[in-house]
Amino acid sequence: MTTAGEIMHKGAECINESESLLTAARMMRDLDVGSLPICGNDDRLKGIITDRDIVIKCCAEGKNPADVRAIELSEGHPPRCVEEKADVAQVLRTMGNYRIRRLPVLDRDHRMVGMISEADLARHLSEHDLATFVESVYAK
Repeated sequence: MTTAGEIMHKGAECINESESLLTAARMMRDLDVGSLPICGNDDRLKGIITDRDIVIKCCAEGKNPADVRAIELSEGHPPRCVEEKADVAQVLRTMGNYRIRRLPVLDRDHRMVGMISEADLARHLSEHDLATFVESVYAK
């Protein structure tokens, strides 16, 4: 049985919940990623912010990204995640059911240890399983 911990990429960097969206955007640019997990001062996952969130929920609303905190975009939306021991079937169900493309992976102490992206799935799934996943996430 393949687990989330085996297919994730380790060491995903978090943005602190109190940091600005401007800082988040710069981190995404520097890390060449489209999303960042949001972690609290307690080192626990609070949410995820995407580059699209910054554009749609901040810039398009006329807000200044330097004045909006990362946590503000994830309030009311509990982060979807899996434990590192979860099997791939659970990973696919979670990503498919919630139509998400990036999934944080937590250890048993609920600390983030990695992230699963579509690229990670592409490297580890059969073509059939990957096609089924893509259909579940992108079909409207």
